[in-house]
Amino acid sequence: MKTLSFILGFALALNLAITSCKPEVKEEVKPKARVFEGFHPLMDEIVKTKKGVFRGLDLNSKPDSIKKVELSTPIEANKNHLYFEYKADSLTNYSIDYTFNNDSLEEISLQINSDDLELASYLFCDLKDYYAAKLPNPTEDKGQVVYNCFEGQRRPFVVSLSDNSSPLRGRINMVIYKDK
Repeated sequence: MKTLSFILGFALALNLAITSCKPEVKEEVKPKARVFEGFHPLMDEIVKTKKGVFRGLDLNSKPDSIKKVELSTPIEANKNHLYFEYKADSLTNYSIDYTFNNDSLEEISLQINSDDLELASYLFCDLKDYYAAKLPNPTEDKGQVVYNCFEGQRRPFVVSLSDNSSPLRGRINMVIYKDK
């Protein structure tokens, strides 16, 4: 009986020794692929995709398509309006306001607020560069940049971008609307 106990004890100890010697398998975390390489990482969160005019959307989109793109619940919602707020980090937040007319997206308003003035400046420049590549020949006047789209099959629209920062707080406003 002593021999059997000894053999079982030895087998158990050997099993524990073998299993404890296995190297710990660490799951490798792959960094998320960047959408806007060369721009500030917040561009990936705010603009999301290069498709469409903003966040994969184009003007004339239906409210249901906005609800698919915006994964959170709107702060305000009615027949002609969807409003979302997001916190990017401890210093930066942004809001997106979608306006509809007859179930068709008429206007997109974005406001970015940041207590980091340098970040706000980077984001403003990145948005300017992104839309300049997408919609050439912008006009610039007194801190406001306007991009007009009249090309191709798209209906004409305007992207208006302005830096309304104060010495204490960064504020960037962008409005995308149909050109009438």
